Amino acid sequence: MWCRGLGLEDFILVPSPAASTTTQVGLITPPSLAFIFYDSVVGEINYDEFSFFQENLAEWDLDVAVPSVRRFFVEVDAGRKLSGLQWQEEEPSMVLLHGGAQNAHTFDTVALALQQPLIALDLPNHGHSDASPYGSSAIRAHASDVSNALAQLVKKPTPLVGMSMGGLTSILIASAHPELVSSLTLIDITPGVNAEKAKHITAFVNGPTSFDDFDDLLARTIEHNPTRKVSALRRGILHNALQRSDGSWVWRHQQHPKSELQAPEVGNLWDKLGELTMPVTLVRGMAAGSVVDDDDEKELRRRVPHVEIVHVQEAGHSVQGDQPLKLAALLGRFAK
Repeated sequence: MWCRGLGLEDFILVPSPAASTTTQVGLITPPSLAFIFYDSVVGEINYDEFSFFQENLAEWDLDVAVPSVRRFFVEVDAGRKLSGLQWQEEEPSMVLLHGGAQNAHTFDTVALALQQPLIALDLPNHGHSDASPYGSSAIRAHASDVSNALAQLVKKPTPLVGMSMGGLTSILIASAHPELVSSLTLIDITPGVNAEKAKHITAFVNGPTSFDDFDDLLARTIEHNPTRKVSALRRGILHNALQRSDGSWVWRHQQHPKSELQAPEVGNLWDKLGELTMPVTLVRGMAAGSVVDDDDEKELRRRVPHVEIVHVQEAGHSVQGDQPLKLAALLGRFAK
């Protein structure tokens, strides 16, 4: 068993109209992590991206072995590469795409809980991937890059899981290249999400472009994520920020110069989503911070009558961060 106390009995299936299904996921509270706390950071931090997995396990009381994990790079354009994490060496059971201002490590606890071979990619301009000529939020250009990468990384149609901006990118990939995607799972995102619904997220992302020291960066992150454990926030920063030679810190997604090119037109994502014939699942966080509302669900059911909708209690927008064990259980059921 990959985690204590989480089985099929923890899922309550509730039928919903129009041949859709809404799944309600019950609350399982992880043990306290009061024994893990970090004092003020002094001096340069030695960062090894593969040295934190035991923290992930401890935070969520996971009693599993850490599988093989490697970082890889794949060329998607002349001189440009995308990077990612390959969990286990076998053919991946799914591909995971993170949200804006995140990186592949956001799914670490999910991957540890799943104990399945999978790939988590860094989107262009994020993590260890090269920058897109069109900037960090050009999802149509991102979809083209990721499609090029998937054509080299997977041998058959594979479940695609996208969170937030990664979910919108995934819709474009599934629409343009159904030969690469066997099913689509969207994590707390629909084409109906707008600037107003996401303003609490952009308020954090569009903050200072650099920080004098790590403590300043950590303090701002805690301020905008008051319900998350300090250990998890600190680890997330180390995965998602860089220390400059002068000691200051910058987010990885903000290290690249701003693009002056106009991003390619996206088109109507609702129409593209509605044309999909593959299985589609929406995983919606039901706590504060989620950007999906009831109107989004209603429109999604209208556009995709065969959609599966899943409610995750005690999770906001970042379901993989707030409730990674529940997300892992859901992906293990739906993304095969």
